[in-house]
Amino acid sequence: MSNGDDETADAPEEAAEDGAADADAEEATAPALPDEVTEESLNEYLDEIAERLDEAETEADLDDVEALIDDAEAGIEEADLPEPDEDDEDAEDPRADLESRVEDLRSDLEDARGPYAEDVVADVEAAAETVESTEWTADGIGEAADAVESFAATVGDELGVEVELEDDEVEALTLALDSLASAVDDADLDPDDDAETLAALVEATDALEAGLDEAEEWDDLETNEQLMAQGYYDVLGHYKDYPPEWSALKVHEREGNTDMVLLALNSLQSEFMERHCLESLQRMGKRAATEEAVEQMLDRAGKRDQPAIRILGKMAAEEATETLVEYVDEDSNPQLQKVTFKALGEIGAAEAVQPLANKLEMEDDNVRPYAARALGLIGDARAVDPLADALAEDDSDDVRAAAAWALRQIGTREALEAAAEYVDERVFIVQTEAEKAADALDEAAQPA
Repeated sequence: MSNGDDETADAPEEAAEDGAADADAEEATAPALPDEVTEESLNEYLDEIAERLDEAETEADLDDVEALIDDAEAGIEEADLPEPDEDDEDAEDPRADLESRVEDLRSDLEDARGPYAEDVVADVEAAAETVESTEWTADGIGEAADAVESFAATVGDELGVEVELEDDEVEALTLALDSLASAVDDADLDPDDDAETLAALVEATDALEAGLDEAEEWDDLETNEQLMAQGYYDVLGHYKDYPPEWSALKVHEREGNTDMVLLALNSLQSEFMERHCLESLQRMGKRAATEEAVEQMLDRAGKRDQPAIRILGKMAAEEATETLVEYVDEDSNPQLQKVTFKALGEIGAAEAVQPLANKLEMEDDNVRPYAARALGLIGDARAVDPLADALAEDDSDDVRAAAAWALRQIGTREALEAAAEYVDERVFIVQTEAEKAADALDEAAQPA
C-alpha cells in the first residue's frame, strides 16, 4: 500500500493521463464520414457537422468544420444514391437535397466567421467613396459629418487613436475616413483575441453607413426644391405667371444668367421647358458662351441635335468647328446640312471654306444657297472663285442670288467686281445684289 507521499508524487502523472484521455475522448467524438455511404448516413453526418458548427468558438474550430463539410461534399459526389424518376416531377432527389444541405452549412459557416478587420476597413473605404461621390445638400453634408464624427469617436475609444475633422467639407470627411481605415488596419486585430473590439467596430460601421444613407442628398429633393435651394427662383418676387419656372427663365435670359438657364435645362424634364431653355441660349448667343454651356451644346451637337448646333453658331463657338465640319457631307440629311452650314458661317470657321465650296456643286438646290451664304459669313477670299462660278453657271436663281450676296459680304475688290457684273441681270434678286456690289465699288472709289 502506498503512503501519502507516494500518492502525491503520482498525482501529476495521473492528471496528465486524465487530460490526455479527455483529449482522446473529444477527438473520438469528432464526426467522421460513414463507412457505408447512404442517404440516411450522410444526413446523420451532416447533422453532426451542424452540431459541431453550433459549438465552434474559435476560427480554428470553424476551420475544422469547413474540412468536415468538404469531406461531406466529396462523399455525396462519390455516393451511389438513387436517381429521381424523370417522368415524375414530384419525385424526390436525394443527391440534390444533400447538396442543398451542404450549401446551407457553408452559408452558416461564413456567417459564423469573423468579424475581420479587413471587412471593417473595406466598409470604411466604401463609406469614404460614398461621401466623395454623393452630391449633398447643405443640410446633408452636415448630417454626413455627424455620422463620420460619431464613428471616429468609437474608433478612438476602441483603438486609442484620435482623428479630428478639420471641417464638414467633403474632402475633410474623406480624409478622416481614410485615416480611420488605416488605423483599423494598423491595429492588426485578431478575430478571436479581439472579438469584442471588432464587434464594436462593426456596429459603429453599420451606424456610419446608416447615417450616410439618411443624410440628405440632392436626389432626395424634388426638382423644384433643388432649383429653389440653388437660387433659381430668387429673381422672382412672387410666382405670378405659370409656370414659375418659365417666368424665372425669362428673367435669367434677360440678365444673362447662363448658369441658371443651364440649371433649368438639366433639371426640368419637360419638353416645354427644354425647348424654351434652348431658345433662351440661342437668343443669348455670345452672352451665353461660357465654357460649361459650350461643352453641353457640343455634347448635344455630337448627337446631331439641331437646336444645339444653332446655339453653337450663335455663340460663335470655334470649339464646335471640328464636330460641325463632319456634318457638311451629310447629303442624306439636308436639314442637318442647312443648320450646320449656317452655324459654320456664324462661327467664321475658315477650316470649313473648302468643304462648303464643294457643296456649291451638290444636286440639292435647296441646300446650295446655305453653303453660299455660309461662305459669305466666313468672309474668306478663297471662296471668291467658287462663288463667282456659281453666280455665273448655277441653274437656281436662289443659289445665284446667295452667291452674289456672299461675294458682297466678302467685300474684297475682286469679290465685288464678280458680283457687280450682273447689274443688268433680268432676275431681280440677283440684280439687287449686283447693284449693291456696284454701289460698294463706287463708294470705295470715292476719295476719303
